[in-house]
Amino acid sequence: MVEKKTGTIFTGIKEYLLIALGLLLYSIGWVVFLIPNGLVGGGVTGISAIIYYMTGFQVSYSFFIINIILLAFALKILGKTFGLKTVYAIFAVTLFLKFLPGIIPPELIQDIAIENGKLLSAIIGGACAGAGIAITFTQGGSSGGTDIIALIINKYRNISPGRLILMMDIIIIGSAILIPTEGSLGSRVATIIYGYVLIGVTSYTIDLILSGARQSIQIFIFSKNHEEIADRITTLGRGVTVIDAMGWFTKKHGKVLMVIVRRTESNFVFKIVREIDKNAFLSVGNVMGVYGQGFDEMKK
Repeated sequence: MVEKKTGTIFTGIKEYLLIALGLLLYSIGWVVFLIPNGLVGGGVTGISAIIYYMTGFQVSYSFFIINIILLAFALKILGKTFGLKTVYAIFAVTLFLKFLPGIIPPELIQDIAIENGKLLSAIIGGACAGAGIAITFTQGGSSGGTDIIALIINKYRNISPGRLILMMDIIIIGSAILIPTEGSLGSRVATIIYGYVLIGVTSYTIDLILSGARQSIQIFIFSKNHEEIADRITTLGRGVTVIDAMGWFTKKHGKVLMVIVRRTESNFVFKIVREIDKNAFLSVGNVMGVYGQGFDEMKK
């Protein structure tokens, strides 16, 4: 009982540390690459950036106020656990956006972001933001804003979070052209184009990381020691299916093990097989989707 409780506490701490890491990476993308170049992105941070460019009102304050409003909806639909992590995320991003500009040397921002141009900054900043959001998603959290809306819809529909965020961000960035600014119409259009490049990179990075973390593979194992291998694999918490088979060349009957695991778990399976039967034959293939206990949940 004590070991189980300790493991639960350790898992919780690990989740919150990874969420903090993802949010730090997200904030660095904005503070270092996007805001110094006057770029407009999507989500609540993008809205907050527009407000900052127009009024000088700090991005961190706008981000906090808008997210608190959206959080009220998430608490009811996504549950208290998600709500707790999102409250944590909102406070974390608010603090990062407020204090990172004073911590990161302006000369560094000048050298790696401003002098390299808006296009490169949009690409790098978008990749940082997307990677940060994806890390946060894998731990059941969110950076707030449109991420909350995306996860609410994703809970009931098989639509990728990255695609949902992309659709909402297109509207947010496109609306920036209607807001009076000091720049000319041409400069505003250019800013919007850079913004679309930014959210495209962000969306792609999110889906790339999330699909990698959730990717499952199917392994067929041909071995005379199939019982011992199957027993060891079940200790990983994964099921094993035993299939009757016959080698057509030898005309000998045998057993084939079929295992479906996350890609991140495959090395454990390979290690088990190597330890028990170095002469075993394995066939490994990607699967489009796996639904059921221990994997993804079927949605409407």
